[in-house]
Amino acid sequence: MMTTFRYVLCDVFTDAPLTGNQLAVFTDARELPEESLQPLAREMNLSETVFVYRAEAGGHARIRIFTPTRELPFAGHPTLGSAFVLAGPLQLGEIRLETGAGIVPVRLDREGARIVFGWMEQPIPAWRPYERADELLALLRVDSELPVEHYDLGPTFVYVALRSADEVASLRPDTTGLGDYEEGVNCFAPRDGGGWKTRMFAPAFGVAEDPATGSAAGPLAVHLLRHGRIESGQEIEIEQGVEIGRPSRLYARAFGTPESIERVEVGGSAVIVARGEFQL
Repeated sequence: MMTTFRYVLCDVFTDAPLTGNQLAVFTDARELPEESLQPLAREMNLSETVFVYRAEAGGHARIRIFTPTRELPFAGHPTLGSAFVLAGPLQLGEIRLETGAGIVPVRLDREGARIVFGWMEQPIPAWRPYERADELLALLRVDSELPVEHYDLGPTFVYVALRSADEVASLRPDTTGLGDYEEGVNCFAPRDGGGWKTRMFAPAFGVAEDPATGSAAGPLAVHLLRHGRIESGQEIEIEQGVEIGRPSRLYARAFGTPESIERVEVGGSAVIVARGEFQL
């Protein structure tokens, strides 16, 4: 017996269709068999696919997030994109999404009925020095301007500070070698005129290079605050995805002191570009 499962396709961390980071949101996954979730995410072949369920812990909805190869407890662009998809018809000013890392509130700005921007409060990451720093820098053929450190907020990332945006753009990483790393590798540098340029490589997640990584934007703001590059509450603008033809714009801010982070927020826009269905 065939059952129809509908999904929405949106581009996240952009206000222009066909840019940003693509996301598929299956808006009602209650009848989807558990064994179909990972194959469906692999079939979509996007950085992440979201499956939506009834809320269980006081949120408006529960979401599960899959890359082509694994389930993640939390990820940034799937959470923000799901907020745009689900809060639109509900006319909510804030939507609370239950994730594997807890409830993530997303505040939404509107122009009339249309959502134009969202700020999500992310889990505060844990951090530590990265024990494979020398090995990673040798693989990338770069030096880091700041300590190479590991951040964990569900997904895990390692941060490598380069001298310039041009150095970030010119990276030609060995994705086979990076496939041995369980963490996403985030390389970043200041841009001329302000803001930051990043590239994020995660072959182990089935994502050679990610167009926009919301879950890495928050820890980047924390990293910069901890090392004196920005002040508490300072909003940073992040450019990502240009080298793979998916230009994206993310915003992040961290509140607190270098020793104690109190809150982390990541913001951006999203646009719905298509709707479809699977018959399984």
